[in-house]
Amino acid sequence: MTGPSAPLKGSVRFEAVEKRFGSVVAIRSLSFGIEPGTLVTLLGPSGCGKTTTLRMLAGLEQPTAGRILIGGRDVTSLPANERDVSMVFQSYALFPHMTIGENVAYGLRSGGMAKREAWERAREALMLVGLDGFAERLPSELSGGQQQRVAVARALVLEPQVLLLDEPLSNLDARLRRHVRTEIRELQQRLGFTAVYVTHDQEEALAVSDRIVVMRDGEIAQSGSPRELYEAPASAFIADFIGEANVVPCEVLRSADGALQARLGDLRHPLHAPAAREGAAQLAIRPNAMTLGDPLPGTLSGRVASAAYLGDHIEYEVETAVGRLFIVDAAIERVRPVASDVGIGLIERGVALIPA
Repeated sequence: MTGPSAPLKGSVRFEAVEKRFGSVVAIRSLSFGIEPGTLVTLLGPSGCGKTTTLRMLAGLEQPTAGRILIGGRDVTSLPANERDVSMVFQSYALFPHMTIGENVAYGLRSGGMAKREAWERAREALMLVGLDGFAERLPSELSGGQQQRVAVARALVLEPQVLLLDEPLSNLDARLRRHVRTEIRELQQRLGFTAVYVTHDQEEALAVSDRIVVMRDGEIAQSGSPRELYEAPASAFIADFIGEANVVPCEVLRSADGALQARLGDLRHPLHAPAAREGAAQLAIRPNAMTLGDPLPGTLSGRVASAAYLGDHIEYEVETAVGRLFIVDAAIERVRPVASDVGIGLIERGVALIPA
C-alpha cells in the first residue's frame, strides 16, 4: 500500500466497525469520518460506546469486525504504538517523581531520542500550552488545570497525526473546566491538529467541537455541527440531550397562505420545515424560547407549579395541556407566584419540529 497523500494526513475513518464483548454488542456497524485539522467530539450518556470507540481508535481495543483508517492507512490490526496517535487520559497519568520537563520528554526518550534534543522539544511543547518556565517543577506543585496542560503537552510533543482526549476535564471543577476547555480549543485551532474528544458533557461538546457525533446504544444517533444538532435535532433523544428541551405533542397545520404552523392549544407558531407533514407531531422547545405573560387569547394557558429565583433568571415549571414545561425567564423584575395562571408564548429561535 502506498503512503497517504498530504490531504489525508490526520484523517480518521471508521468503516462498519463492530465491537463485541462476549454476547454483548457494544458497537454496532459504526461508520463515520473525521477531516484533518478538525476537533470531533464523541458525545453520549454512560454506556453508549463512545469510550470503546476511542479505545479502538487508540489501539487499546481490537474491533470484532470492520476497518479503522488513520491518514488513509488501515491500522485495524496495528498495536497502539504503531498508530501515530497520542492520548490524554482523564487521570493525567503524570509520573509524580519526575519533573514536568521529564514527564513531557518521557515518550521521546523512550523512543530513543537523545536527552538534550528531547529536553528542548519538551520545553517547546510546554511553551505551546502556556507553561514556559515550569519544566523543573514537580506535578504536585501544579494546579489541576496546569497538570492537564502538561498531559496535553506530553501528547503533542510526539507530533501525532491524531490527538485523543478521553474525558480530559472530568477531574476539574466547573469554573476551571470552562477555562481549560477554551485553552484546548484555542490550541487545537492554532496548531491545526486533528483531535477526537470524548465527553458526556453537552455544554463542553458544544463549546469545543467542529463536529459532534452523538452516540446511543453503540450507534450514531446524529452527527453534525454544534449548531445543527442544537437547532435541528433529528429525534426527541437528541433534542433533550443536546441542551435541555421540552418535547411536547403538537399539531402541524397549513394556513390559508400555505405556511406551516405548529398548534399547541390556542398557541400557533410558524414552522420553517418545508418537509413537514400536516398532522400530529412533536415539538422541541428550549427553556429560554418561551415567554410568560398573562393568560390571553393566542397563548398556551398554564399554571405555575414552581418558581426558583437564580440571580439573573427565574426557573419555572408550568403545568399546561401539553404537559409540564420547564421555562427559563430572564424577566427577573417580576416573579410569578406558584398557582398563578399564565399565558405562554414562543420566540422564533429555540423551537424545532422533530422529524417523524
